[in-house]
Amino acid sequence: MRSRLVVASAAVLATAAATVAPVAAPAAPAHVPRETRAALDPALVEGRGATVAFAEQEAEFAVHTGELLSASASGDIASYTPDRRGTERRAAYTLSAEASGRDAVRLDRGEYVEFTLTRPANAITVRASIPDAPAGGGIESPLEVTVDGRHREVMTLTSEFAWLYADYPFSNDPGSDWLHPDWWRPPTESQAKPHRPSHAYDEQRLRLDRTHPAGSTLRLTVPRTAAAAWTVVDLLDYERIAPPAPKPPHSVSILQFGADPSGRRDSSAAFDRAIAHAKQRFPGRDAVVYVPAGTFRVTRHIVVDDVAIVGAGNWHSIITGPVTARETQAPDGSWHDSVGFYGRWSDDGGGSRNVRLADFAIVGEVAERIDGDQVNGVGGALSDSVIEGLYIKNTKVGIWLDGPGSDLLIRDNVIVDQIADGVNLRRGWTGVRATNNVVRNTGDDAMAMWSHYVSGDAAKELDKNTGNTFDHNTIQTPVLANGIAIYGGRDNTVSDNLIADPVREGSALHAGHRHGSTDFRGHLTFARNTAVRAGTRELNWDIGVGAIWFYALEGSLDADFRVLDSDFLDVGYNAIQFVSEWAVKDLYGISHVTVRDVRVDGAGTNVLNARSFGSATVENLDARGVGHAFTNNCGSFGFPPTGPEFSIELLGGNDGGWDAWGTWCDDRPAPIEPPEPAPWTQP
Repeated sequence: MRSRLVVASAAVLATAAATVAPVAAPAAPAHVPRETRAALDPALVEGRGATVAFAEQEAEFAVHTGELLSASASGDIASYTPDRRGTERRAAYTLSAEASGRDAVRLDRGEYVEFTLTRPANAITVRASIPDAPAGGGIESPLEVTVDGRHREVMTLTSEFAWLYADYPFSNDPGSDWLHPDWWRPPTESQAKPHRPSHAYDEQRLRLDRTHPAGSTLRLTVPRTAAAAWTVVDLLDYERIAPPAPKPPHSVSILQFGADPSGRRDSSAAFDRAIAHAKQRFPGRDAVVYVPAGTFRVTRHIVVDDVAIVGAGNWHSIITGPVTARETQAPDGSWHDSVGFYGRWSDDGGGSRNVRLADFAIVGEVAERIDGDQVNGVGGALSDSVIEGLYIKNTKVGIWLDGPGSDLLIRDNVIVDQIADGVNLRRGWTGVRATNNVVRNTGDDAMAMWSHYVSGDAAKELDKNTGNTFDHNTIQTPVLANGIAIYGGRDNTVSDNLIADPVREGSALHAGHRHGSTDFRGHLTFARNTAVRAGTRELNWDIGVGAIWFYALEGSLDADFRVLDSDFLDVGYNAIQFVSEWAVKDLYGISHVTVRDVRVDGAGTNVLNARSFGSATVENLDARGVGHAFTNNCGSFGFPPTGPEFSIELLGGNDGGWDAWGTWCDDRPAPIEPPEPAPWTQP
């Protein structure tokens, strides 16, 4: 009877199937938007880096009809060939290596990526890459922006200020030959042109038509008529910006002196007149010059001293200008002029004082690196001053300060898409604090203290940067060199920063006696920093570089060096490295390094690597996901019977088995891709 009932039931179901529409498959689960910091869950980097007004989402975690860069065999597209990448996920000169999180979404014409807002927003920033023009110089291409299928706007992407080729100081021509054909290169490197394409990304801002609530879907679509054959979207930042700030009391507006808010006419002279008038009109009180909402064209340096330049907000007050060639070389060595706010030089009465630059944008048009040119966003010498709330884009260096100088606060700035550094304190700065800044896509060190040794032994202390602090800054994707680098100096501190995705010839954190720097004295403290996906392959040496690395090239590093309470996540090669240049390995070493309370969550090769003589103590270092569980100590490669020339003293509390295999020297261990970082309860 039971079998008969089953047959009968089957017949009934068959009849029903003929007369009733099929039951739909279960709906796919709704997409859950993911806010990230450094392409990670914000909880993994809590307390580190800048506190910002915007939220960030990675394109690879959004809904899209394109292709993940990581899904292709080579991780790169268009002008690149797969052999440039090899088997390494983070290899330089690829679009994936320069992307936040080492991944992004390629969109062909007609394809889109869609984000769900997690908070109200009326303004967005899109970091993207489009191809260069065949002969260089860049192209423009549209990107359509819609919210909830409506409110259509068009963002214009450009590659005019992206794409550098060949070797230092680089070329804008994809057909360029090597600039230094005598330099060593890896024998396996492709000689096909373009040579070493880099600096592929640029970002654009767009104010939306209104404030859209959380839960709105924001779609970026490449039109079918777009000029770019492909568009790679890396990430989206979105925020709710305030209306333009009103004119402060007791200030003068640049409009009173002929400034043109349409950007058609040159407003350089109007700035000069407004500054002179403010200082004359308000004697005995701080002179304030107001920059209202608008776009103002400036074609040269605006010299500031004992004055405040205050905008209506860096989304509203935009100061921009071209790079123009000079007929004769300027006294500062420049052959070009461009927009920038400069203090007087330090040899001109000690530079400028009592300057405040606040709440406006500086957007340059610097597309090539000429190191002698002073075409920076902010420059000169500014003591007893404040630089805050600026947005600086497409200049050579965002903030380059030539000392000596003192007592400067650099805070709450966003510095992006620089041809060279983000922030550099060159020579003799004391009492400087750079805090809560966001620096992304620099072409050299994102932040540096460079104690440039130019005064001779009798006045060496004058050249040392002393008692300065870089803290709570967020640094993403420095394309060349380091996230934060300290070159010589005395009693400086690097703390509470978040540094992610350095690409080549450097890493997240660095201390080096090089570039003509002074020696180190007193202490250099790296404390409570988090480095993410650092530890890159150094192509010139063909070895891996540490997420934090100490380098002796022009002299020994012999001071009180401290690496304290820090996290190194998803490291490509070594977490901590000590290296002397091969030619001077028996002359210069690295000594007196304290490593304490450090966590390493994933390392491709080793936790510790020494290629120098010297000494370090290690205490309470916990690690997991390490590719090679031994201390890689080659010393200075003399291999004496007493052991390596670099002394590593393990003081206790070191957990995770990262040195379980003991100590030996492996010159070039093969990296093993580490696991993704995850929450970790310490033992």
